[in-house]
Amino acid sequence: MLFVLNKTNTIGNQFLAELREVNTQQDKLRFRRNLERLGEILAYEISKKFKYVASEVQTPLGTANINMPETVPVLATILRAGLPFHQGFMNFFDQAPSAFITAYRKVKKNGTFIINIDHISSPDLEGKTVIICDTMLATGQSIVEVCKELMAQYTIKELHVAAVIASAEGVVHVQANLPKAHLWLCAIDEEMTSKAYIVPGLGDAGDLAFGEKV
Repeated sequence: MLFVLNKTNTIGNQFLAELREVNTQQDKLRFRRNLERLGEILAYEISKKFKYVASEVQTPLGTANINMPETVPVLATILRAGLPFHQGFMNFFDQAPSAFITAYRKVKKNGTFIINIDHISSPDLEGKTVIICDTMLATGQSIVEVCKELMAQYTIKELHVAAVIASAEGVVHVQANLPKAHLWLCAIDEEMTSKAYIVPGLGDAGDLAFGEKV
């Protein structure tokens, strides 16, 4: 399934607009907080797809009946840009364990690139529901390679891929290579530059959140 947040009227569109706006995004604290807010919104949307079980809660005056989620997902993110977005998911799924992946583009002399996965720090994912979140889904190659690496090690019960902004090309790539994954996005942009930056996008999310790297 494919969910796109800005196809609906939601306060999330304000947070997305502030992330994109070139002057507002210079406030790093606000930039990180808006990524976090969008993570919270997508966490809420994903939670609607989980199974729930009837439970009872004891109050000071009696017993309340309430449906509680049956699933505790594992949250995963790709360092470093994904960290504030991941925090939003952690705010809602506050009992969830987390996995952290280091992956980057290694550019060849001809201008093409491959995805290098340096390190994975993860709890047991066997039979788990996994939500992997990364801020930008450009070509989709990083997400696909990371997910394939995780699926080679574990039998994942259900896979959710979440991103703030995706390119149309990246969406096609993920759907073709991860056909069973549920895709949750805040927006889809149609274009990419020759260096695989999304247009209009928002720039380099990692640099905007944490400062320019050298």
